[in-house]
Amino acid sequence: MKNKHIQIAAILGALAVGIGAFGAHGLAELLARHGRTETFETAVKYHFYHTFAILAVGILQAVFTDKKHLNSAGFLFLVGILIFSGSLYALSLTGITWLGAITPIGGVAFILGWVFLFLAGKPSKFENL
Repeated sequence: MKNKHIQIAAILGALAVGIGAFGAHGLAELLARHGRTETFETAVKYHFYHTFAILAVGILQAVFTDKKHLNSAGFLFLVGILIFSGSLYALSLTGITWLGAITPIGGVAFILGWVFLFLAGKPSKFENL
């Protein structure tokens, strides 16, 4: 799965650059009309932060092949991007405010991803034998 996380991070990174650039240039007027430029920028920032987290998971999996919690961390970071950033992107573009109600679910996924990354960093009971 380590290569998959690196590949997912590469795709998500390219998307974050593209979405961010399109938002800054092609969507600036629409975002300003909805008053959501800052919301869109927040979505892009968290998208990028957690893309780097997924990349780190892939690298860590290459080094620590026995850390099972890394898969969960990577998956939760991906879910967080899709729900947190995805809902903020949609809210920014459509102005449909109820979309903000699902954003915290993505935030919880981000937090759980970091918890699983922490758990992956704990030494296993057999490490020092």
